Parts: sequence; structure tokens; C-alpha cells
Amino acid sequence: MARPCQQSSYLDDTRIGGLAITTVSPERSRLKSLRVPRLSRSGWVSAAKEALDRPLTTYYLLLGSVGLLLTIGLIMVMSASSVASYRGTGSSYTVVERQAMWLLLALPCAYFAARVSPTWLRRLVYPGFVLSLGLLLLTAFMGRTVQGNTNWLVLGPIQLQPSEIAKFAIIIWAAHIYAMKERRLDRLNEILVPVVPGMGLALGLVLLGDDLGTALVFFAILVGMLWVVGAPRRLFVLATLLVGVLAGGLAVTSPVRLARLSNFTDPFRAYHSTGWQAVHGLFALASGGVFGEGIGASQQKWGSLPEAYTDYIFAVLGEELGLIGTLLVIGLFLTIAYAIVRIARETTDPFVRYASFGVVIWLLGQMMINVGMVLGLAPVIGIPLPLVSYGGSSLVPTLTALGLVIGFARREPAAARALAQKRRDKAKGVAAR
Repeated sequence: MARPCQQSSYLDDTRIGGLAITTVSPERSRLKSLRVPRLSRSGWVSAAKEALDRPLTTYYLLLGSVGLLLTIGLIMVMSASSVASYRGTGSSYTVVERQAMWLLLALPCAYFAARVSPTWLRRLVYPGFVLSLGLLLLTAFMGRTVQGNTNWLVLGPIQLQPSEIAKFAIIIWAAHIYAMKERRLDRLNEILVPVVPGMGLALGLVLLGDDLGTALVFFAILVGMLWVVGAPRRLFVLATLLVGVLAGGLAVTSPVRLARLSNFTDPFRAYHSTGWQAVHGLFALASGGVFGEGIGASQQKWGSLPEAYTDYIFAVLGEELGLIGTLLVIGLFLTIAYAIVRIARETTDPFVRYASFGVVIWLLGQMMINVGMVLGLAPVIGIPLPLVSYGGSSLVPTLTALGLVIGFARREPAAARALAQKRRDKAKGVAAR
């Protein structure tokens, strides 16, 4: 005898006029109501827009992106420097330990910059600007020459690059000047004086040390600041012609630089000379593929790739983490840029606006030059990747500048109210225990 089919506990049998009708039980209806509805494409867009409109979004985007870049940087410095560090000191961790020491020094600087008020900071712009010019002057005439660039200054046991400090000091100084002239920036002479002569002086001192890469970053900051304050277009045409003439003149005066500029489109022509670094950087990126060889598995860091943990760390990153890793790093820089531009657009303080734009021009411009250099889209000019490459002279000013804009994000009215509410809620929770 066949067994009757067992009904689900969610179904009820009801007979009407001799007909059996199966209905869904109330319990089944309740379970259906608990299901999470699927979001359409417009729903996802609305949800993303709502998340971006929250008062602390900019603050958390900056904290998260900077933290991830610092973490990736430490990991990649440890990996890329391990071979050279072991050969030089007998330990694979000497270089990364120094980088960690610089990071421990940079974090309190960033915290202080995030807490200091813009009014108090603006009192220091002129001393900071004069100090940076003085350090650049000392470097030009008393600096240490490394690989043809006189950009290192030795002060007792400390060796630093004053040009990295000068980038931050000049941005803050220019932002202060333009903030004071906010209502007079419709006149060309107010735009140019004294910012252009001051930044031109710093640029000239950098060029005295034959540091073309850093000079390009200074020029990018100058052009970016002029664009932000609304300089006329003809000024940018003139500036482009001027930088072309200067770059050509510097290239002619240096045979190595001239060879790099002429061979960067096809570095394989000078494979055994000036094209060696560029070619092996491309080899590293090609070896990484989409997903990479894995952390620590780079082959180029064993001696084929010069400056593997400084200027060319992006190549080692591409070899070990692949296309996914390189896109992640670029995406984090773009996220930082997006967050800083949000601050600059939403603030009513002109100093905050100009300082934020200056910092984003500095970081994004330097990142683009470094990545372009590694990809073979620009000549090899010796520019580190911010927050990722080894070097305290770059890490400390960069993280301090980012701490400053994080402070700007904290002081936005809506963000300040949200943070205050979080502190009150936390205090209530502690008191309730």
C-alpha cells in the first residue's frame, strides 16, 4: 500500500464543497515577510548616495585609506628591502625597522596636526616658509650628492631631504596668502605676488641641486594652486612653455638625464645602461600578472631592480600583488583625493579650501609621476611613492599634511556634531555599566 504524501508544516488543507485547497499557513507568511528585499540598481545607487552624505563619511574615508596605504607600505618595504637589507647588515628587517621607527615619529606629528586649529597654524606659516628656504639653501651648497642629485642635508646623525619638508611648508604659506587675499583674487597681480616669486625661489633652489623630479612636483603644486584661485588660461600656457625650456636645459647639462629623457619611450635600446632600471621595472610588472606572485616572491628585488624599496617599490608591488594590488593602491590614492576635494568644496574657510587643494595636488601629482615612471610613461627621475616608499623624509611631512586635512574633516560642523554625539553615547554606555 502506498504511503500518503506528507504535507509541509507550512501548508494547510482546506475543503470547500468537497474540493481540497492547500493554503499557506500564517507561519510561512511571517517567514516571507522577514526576507531581505533585493535592491535594484537604483536602490544600490540610492544607498551609496545616502552613505556618502553621512557627516563622518569624509573623515572615515581619509582614516581608512591612509591606514591601508601605510599598512601596504610597511609590508612592501619589508618584502622589497629584505634582500638588500640582509646583504648590507646581516638582517632582513633592518630597513623595515627604520621605516617603522619613522612611522612612530610621523603618527604623533599627524595627530598634533589634526588637533591644532587653523588659526594657530597660520601663525607659523612665515617661520616655516623661511626655515624651509634656509634648509633648501644649505642643501644646494652644502648638501650630499646621491646619484647626481644634491638633495640630502646631513645635520649630525640626521640625514634628511629638506625639499620634502618644503612642499608642506610652501602649500600652507600659499594657502595663507590666498586666504588673506580672498576678495582681491580677481586681479592678476594679487594672484601672482608674492606666491609665484616665493615658490619660484624654492623651485630654483631645488634646481640648483639638479633634482628634476622634485622640481616637477614643486611646479605641479604651483600650477595647481594658480588654477584653484582662478588664474587666466594664458598663464598656464606660458608656464608650460617655461617648464619645457627648463627641463630641456637641465637635460642638456646632464648626460645621464639626457639619456633617460631620450630613451624612456623605448628603454630596451639602452638595456645595459640608462634603461636598466626602467626595463626591470617593466619585467616586474609583467611577471606579476593579474594576481601577483605572492608577498615575498619577487625575483627583481634580488638585485636586478635598483631602488626596489624606494622609487621603484610600485614595480615590486605589481610583481607580488599583481594588477589587483596596483589598482588597489591607485584606488586608495583616488579615495584620499576624493575625500580632500569634498572638504575643499564644502568648507567656508578659504584657508582650509586652499590648503586642502594644495595637499591633494601634491599627493596626487607625486603619485602620478611615480606610477608613470614605473609604467614607462615618464622618464626615470627619482620620485618616491607617498606613504608606500621607504624614507622618513617623505613619510613624516606627508603624514603630517594628511593629519591636517583629517583635522579639517573633523571640524566640519556636521562631523563635529556627530563626533560629539558619539562621545556622549559612549559616556552614557560607560556610566550605565
